[in-house]
Amino acid sequence: MPRVKRGRAHIKRRKNILKQAKGYKWGRKKKIKLAKPAIKKAGVYAYRDRRTKKRLRRRLWQIQLNAAVRAHGLSYSKFIHGLKTKKIELDRKILAELAQNHPQVFENIVKKVK
Repeated sequence: MPRVKRGRAHIKRRKNILKQAKGYKWGRKKKIKLAKPAIKKAGVYAYRDRRTKKRLRRRLWQIQLNAAVRAHGLSYSKFIHGLKTKKIELDRKILAELAQNHPQVFENIVKKVK
């Protein structure tokens, strides 16, 4: 059986790894041995932080809503409870956006909740 060296596949694989490591610091951008674990670790961080980002955004919206609602004499928890009892189904993202960009509309929602 003839010997197969797989030169092209090897070069293509290395090229793809280095393409993914573009922009990394030090040897990780040009050395395969350092680029491979760096890419793997970057993928892990990216996967984890896509979930973390959602948590951080929700926390930010809660802080913004609390500040906006306290100006109208309510607390955040009472406001959210009032929304649920009145069956107003707006999520925190939309409410925070309304509080920031459309204060009149937000004020009407707060009045309904009170």
